Amino acid sequence: MVAKQLSIFLENNTGRLTEVTEVLAKANINLSALCIAENADFGILRGIVSDPDKAYEVLKENHFAVNVTNVIGINCPNVPGALAKVLNYLSDEGVFIEYMYSFANNNSANVIIRPSNLEKCIEVLMDKKVDLLAASDLYKL
Repeated sequence: MVAKQLSIFLENNTGRLTEVTEVLAKANINLSALCIAENADFGILRGIVSDPDKAYEVLKENHFAVNVTNVIGINCPNVPGALAKVLNYLSDEGVFIEYMYSFANNNSANVIIRPSNLEKCIEVLMDKKVDLLAASDLYKL
């Protein structure tokens, strides 16, 4: 239920994102989910990959600034209000969400959450019977 997410710092230069995807492709690593946040000077690509440890190594070898962060994956129905219900569970228990991103596929949505308190987040979600995704399942989406 706790997965490793890569955070890759990228200069805002044409082709830099292409370089990341090429490095991962050459190492036979699949990028299954990602989001990019940016400001004027750089961007942060956050992503779930098929082999986070190997990806970390090959990106470092290719001079990318990369960190590994623990995140939680959940699955919820892809209907109005489903995510709000889950987020209410967390906010009612004082769990702050630093960031999140999601991707829907037909009737379900997969959500990646970076909470302020990983253990408390898991406890609340398990107590409320929220469908937590195993890290191994996230890595192969």
